[in-house]
Amino acid sequence: MNHLVLLARQAAESYIEDKKMIPVPNDFPEEFLGKKAGVFVTIEKEGRLRGCIGTYLPVRENIGEEIIHNAIAAATGDTRFGPIKKTELPHLSYTVYILNKPVKTADISELDPKKFGVIVKSGNKTGLLLPDLDGVDTIAEQISICCQKGGIYLKEENIEIFKFTAEKYQ
Repeated sequence: MNHLVLLARQAAESYIEDKKMIPVPNDFPEEFLGKKAGVFVTIEKEGRLRGCIGTYLPVRENIGEEIIHNAIAAATGDTRFGPIKKTELPHLSYTVYILNKPVKTADISELDPKKFGVIVKSGNKTGLLLPDLDGVDTIAEQISICCQKGGIYLKEENIEIFKFTAEKYQ
């Protein structure tokens, strides 16, 4: 198992089982300790989404800390689902996305749902969709989902669209 995915699993399991936040391990790869980035952690149960929380810009000291906090949030704080129960832990799989810095798009023709994630902003409302998700095949679908997630009314509000790439670890 990839070390980033293992850290996400360990963080979520430790918190669910003991309500303890683990530290970043001493042997965590230096390349992720010396770097800051936005991180999303996705948790699935038997192939179905069970939780997904993240940050598109870094808010912690390093990627390891970002993974720990977002894994716990995905396991316990995704409002679309109830908190994960101990009995579910053996049935879960984790994906970690390390996001590159978002770039404002001048035109939606720059987007590609298989290559880029999208952030749609309107005032203080924000919707985000990760890249290369099953069932999201067009730019229009990607933007529509972002707007739904952010409570943004595409035809009624001034919006800004940002694109980003992400490294995906499973």
